[in-house]
Amino acid sequence: MNLEQFHKNILNDVKTEAMEEFDRNFERKAFFEKTWPRNKLVNRKGSMMARSNNLRRGFRAKIEGDKIVFSNSMPYAKIQNEGGEIVVTHRMKKYFWAMYYQTSGQIRVSSRTGRQLNNASNQRLTIEAEQFKALALMPIGKKIKIPSRRVIGPHPKIKDSVERIVNNHLSELNEQILNTLRP
Repeated sequence: MNLEQFHKNILNDVKTEAMEEFDRNFERKAFFEKTWPRNKLVNRKGSMMARSNNLRRGFRAKIEGDKIVFSNSMPYAKIQNEGGEIVVTHRMKKYFWAMYYQTSGQIRVSSRTGRQLNNASNQRLTIEAEQFKALALMPIGKKIKIPSRRVIGPHPKIKDSVERIVNNHLSELNEQILNTLRP
């Protein structure tokens, strides 16, 4: 085995292992052992980071020379991973109003009395609709703080995986060398 192939094999194994670990963060709802902050908004569509799974599916890793570069095709991936602030825009307000009308339109009413039913589903929808209304009423230019929900980045578990992979490859190489030297 030549040295270039040896190096490439290590990088491929590290890339695969790291991507598997980062993907597991979605199942853990945490960056390894550090749990993500809870979303303040009620949403019936599931976990904040996995409603559509577009963020999860958007992660890619490629080898460029001596390093592995991780990326994501979703435009909101960076702010979700690192946290930060976003500014309310006219377009966002339009979306929030649309979501308000959509969620409030799903409230069920009694066919007999025409009054809103007092069930858990309606209460959840009402809360969700009110949240969208509050967001829609925010002034353009107001900043909304997005907490960091790290999915990808340096971590001691990744470092340990790299060390284990390198040591395994070195052991295999050492064994190959010894086998070629034996009569």
